Amino acid sequence: MEHSPTTQYLRLLDELSTGDCRIPGYVTSTLLKYAQPIYRSEREKKYSEPMVWIGLYIACASLVCILTMVADLLHGMRRGKLWFPCKYFRINSAFLTVISVAMKLPVDLSGSMPGDVDQVAKLGSMAFMCTMMANLLPCLSTMDNNALWSNITALCLLVITMVVNICIQIQTGVVSYKEVAPIINVISPLYEVKINKDRNIILASIYVTLLLWLLLVHVCSCLAILKSKKIIESKYQQGHDRALKEIKQSSGELLTVEQLQKHVKNHWIMAGSGSPQFITACFRTTSASGVICVFVTILHTLTMFWSIDAIMEEDCDSDYGRSMIAIVIVQFIGVVIGTIAPLSRCFAALSFKVSLKIVSNDFKVFKLKSYWTSKLYDWKRASLKLPFRNHSLSVIIETSKKLILYICIEFQGGFVVVCKILALIPFVFIICVLYCFRCLKWLLHKYCFSSSFKQFSSLEEKTNFLERNEDLRPYVLQLEDEMELAKRTLEGLSKSVNRLIQNGEKSHANDNLMRLIEQNPARGFLGVAEFDNTDEYDMQHVPFLLLKVEHQNCWSLPVVTLTTIAILLPKIKKVDVDNLLKGVEEGLRYVKLVEENLNATNDFVSVQEAAKTLWKEVDIDHKWLGHKLQDPSSQVKTTRQIVEWFRDTSENIVYSEVASRKDDSKGRSMCANSMYRITKTILSTNSANIDDEDSQKELFGNLSSMITDIITACLTNLPQVIEMKCHTSAIEIREASVKDAARLLGESTKIIETLQRHGISGMNPSDLPFIHKWRAYLRNH
Repeated sequence: MEHSPTTQYLRLLDELSTGDCRIPGYVTSTLLKYAQPIYRSEREKKYSEPMVWIGLYIACASLVCILTMVADLLHGMRRGKLWFPCKYFRINSAFLTVISVAMKLPVDLSGSMPGDVDQVAKLGSMAFMCTMMANLLPCLSTMDNNALWSNITALCLLVITMVVNICIQIQTGVVSYKEVAPIINVISPLYEVKINKDRNIILASIYVTLLLWLLLVHVCSCLAILKSKKIIESKYQQGHDRALKEIKQSSGELLTVEQLQKHVKNHWIMAGSGSPQFITACFRTTSASGVICVFVTILHTLTMFWSIDAIMEEDCDSDYGRSMIAIVIVQFIGVVIGTIAPLSRCFAALSFKVSLKIVSNDFKVFKLKSYWTSKLYDWKRASLKLPFRNHSLSVIIETSKKLILYICIEFQGGFVVVCKILALIPFVFIICVLYCFRCLKWLLHKYCFSSSFKQFSSLEEKTNFLERNEDLRPYVLQLEDEMELAKRTLEGLSKSVNRLIQNGEKSHANDNLMRLIEQNPARGFLGVAEFDNTDEYDMQHVPFLLLKVEHQNCWSLPVVTLTTIAILLPKIKKVDVDNLLKGVEEGLRYVKLVEENLNATNDFVSVQEAAKTLWKEVDIDHKWLGHKLQDPSSQVKTTRQIVEWFRDTSENIVYSEVASRKDDSKGRSMCANSMYRITKTILSTNSANIDDEDSQKELFGNLSSMITDIITACLTNLPQVIEMKCHTSAIEIREASVKDAARLLGESTKIIETLQRHGISGMNPSDLPFIHKWRAYLRNH
């Protein structure tokens, strides 16, 4: 039988009332009243047993945030972006949920925190939240307007709820400390508090202030981001128009690799210098958040230093138990690691400027750029659409709106000025470092004989860089016209795009495709016209051709169909078949890029999807429209029988699919239609015996040549795809799109150079993406 405190207490009362002690009845009844509180305390202790696991859950949520911040650090270092853009750690519904779990301790109103470690854990969570907010700031610029406002509203609700709960805990005594800690001697001169003040209450008050400050930083930055994107977008359009004038594709000619490289570089400079996260990293509010983050780290480090003994003694008296130690350690690591990115942004924002003079002008305290308050002025000038027609009430509401926005405008201006003052701290540090560097350089120049030669070499390198990149300067996008991007930053952007192109060239992503092209050189792209010679108006045997969509062709469908026939020829060596499959697989990857970017209309999407599904079925499942493709070496069927089987089966499939009217019948009928027309062409053009080995090799060669002609004709559109990927209307994904264009250019350099030697025979560039226009042109010429 379980001996709980309640049962033991009741047994004791029973013994006192019935034993020799002869306690009076009123005493026993009085003592009996305490049984219920004892039972309630016992049950509460039972209910709190899972709190240890909840503490570990909090530590795991904090670890997830830390790992994503580390991933952003590694990504920034790898890309040479020392302002560390937010790629993984972002403000969205998922991460806001994880952050809310990690912040359970500050939000917990009723949980008692009697131990020293418990108090440090609650304070550490506040410091960790400050650090995370400083890290999340640049990701605001990656969202569109709707997502920006919804996510910033969610963040405001989370932070305000956390601040209110902390204030309640300060009043109720949940956040307190039993004695004065030596850290008060460090912060007392700054906050004019006496030594007998409660340390934890002061620290919690400081963190509450900093949380509200960082929240204001986020809101003010949102207002500036909305306007800055419009400014950058306007300048981008001017740069894009200038870049388009430099490349003009004439009939019969493809854009050269050199032209494409220049076009990609121009757009990379615009995308990099005009990146929303890059612009946000240059905000003075971002620098101010970095200063605050460093202050929080110092404060929390001192708190941890004075709490080492308590942690070693495991002074954890709350319901969370020893899991508090895990929370303290994990979140302290997060505070330290999370300081790296905000601090780096402070110094990186200064290094983006070309000279100290420009930086000094930017730090003029009362010089406020219009993009900080422009959105508020727009709201102030806008008229409200009220659901009623009461004129007096409308006047009151409109006047109140203007008054509130006037106060917000003044507050916004004052807040940005204070942020500029805070950002002066790293500015002064940079000045000291630069002057020390100049003194060191002067000493080397005075006492080292080789300094003049080194200086000359450095000057020569800078001159060569300016000569190579002077034409990139007009494509640099800046919020303020008087600002100029530092030479080192421009050089870094130029080197990064060169590195992307070179990595693409070394990737060997199309070696099998190039081997296929070299083995089957283009014959003036005749295979585009030859693969299907079926009379378009012959309705005797194929009445389903009346349906226009059924004979709509795309680039990938005839390639897949021809490959399906080629791999089943029984007397062809396996190595030749494998090489064809590998080449087609690599070629289809580029063909799909062309189709997705240049043929994305309703007329072509359905047939492209059907071809994509068919290729997966052929390549992976070794089936064609549900029919198993047998191994030719184990079959006695002749080549003619194989081709005739494809012809007859495809005709039956079309009739059955049209009759069934299923959702996927349209795609299946288009694939079967393509097979019927191609096999009919093969049988009509190869009326002689095609079953002997030589004839099969000739047929395999013809099929391979047609496949190569179709793929290479399609790939003449790669320059246009690269050009299109360089330009995208969405500013949030522009940099990623240009990055894809640079990689694609590197991968396809050899292909483009090969196709340039063949030319495109005077075709109109606007006709190149469409296979039916190629067929019409080739038949007429």
